[in-house]
Amino acid sequence: MEEAPMLFIPGPTYVPEEVARAQARPMIGHRSREFTALFERLIPRLQAIFRTRGRVFFVAASGTGLWEAAIRNLVRRKVLCLINGAFGERWHQVALANGKEAVALSVAWGQAIRPEQVVEALSAHPDAEAITVVHNETSTGVMNPLAEIATAVRQAFPDVLILVDAVSSLGGAPLETDAWGLDFVLTSSQKCLALPPGLAFCAVSERAMEKAKEVPHRGYYFDLLTMARYADRGETPATPAISLLFAADRQFDHILKEGLEARWERHRRMAERVQAWASERFALFAEDGHRSWTLTCVSNTRGIDISALNEFLRRRGKVISSGYGPLKGKTFRIAHMGEIQLHHIEALLTDIDEWLAAK
Repeated sequence: MEEAPMLFIPGPTYVPEEVARAQARPMIGHRSREFTALFERLIPRLQAIFRTRGRVFFVAASGTGLWEAAIRNLVRRKVLCLINGAFGERWHQVALANGKEAVALSVAWGQAIRPEQVVEALSAHPDAEAITVVHNETSTGVMNPLAEIATAVRQAFPDVLILVDAVSSLGGAPLETDAWGLDFVLTSSQKCLALPPGLAFCAVSERAMEKAKEVPHRGYYFDLLTMARYADRGETPATPAISLLFAADRQFDHILKEGLEARWERHRRMAERVQAWASERFALFAEDGHRSWTLTCVSNTRGIDISALNEFLRRRGKVISSGYGPLKGKTFRIAHMGEIQLHHIEALLTDIDEWLAAK
């Protein structure tokens, strides 16, 4: 069997062998004592990773499913969607698809959303019940100033819920659910948490849970109140992805043993190294001061053939990503998230430099 390449892409990310092997444990029933014990091990560690004392849930879905959960549970009519990349746009589309009045606050790709822009938009739409914001846009390499946005919203519009996509940042950059006053924070298993795809996790504030009681037609699969009722007895409403939860059980131990602050710092150092390299050889797409800790979007100022570069890298056991959507070919992206270490980054950059030198 051909050896899989090391993934420097926005996801899925590299899964350590011992974590992957954990999925092969013998199956258990999801209404058994064994599953309840697993559930009760996972929840406090999830709370630690989300930095919350509130409710946390997991579902068998991608993060997209929890976009829908946030909208269906927490918005009766109107939501303000913050957009500065492909995934902000997509969450906006999810809100529209669920019949909500979804107002878009859009800024240019590569730029961060400013707190004052959010306050101005909410002032123009005082009946908005919530905002949606993507903390870390992997389409552009921009990390939005989430703490500052949340503070501004809390001060100017204290009743507005703050709904956050942390799919590519939770576990790789500072995020404080409780301290920043966030109401719904979602992530996926296959990014900074370095798990196989197929699980999504969220943290939900108490006031968000109360808001859900007022919202009709929350749906069935992603109803937060149903999830809470089952969670109170150590269960999930539907059959969970038990094998993936075995892997999470193993990986959460590893994450917390490393320590969240140490994990954040490792990601910061990798980002700093890649961005210094990219600045010398190309240019950075994301604006200065708001660059991601988990992914670097490089402007293809030299007009290189990114597909040809990736063919070369695959022969070296590595792979990166081209630009996303309208940025395809104009940028390329190097992810430095999950269990990637600085020595992996150094090996990748050495290989790219060798390819560039031959051009």
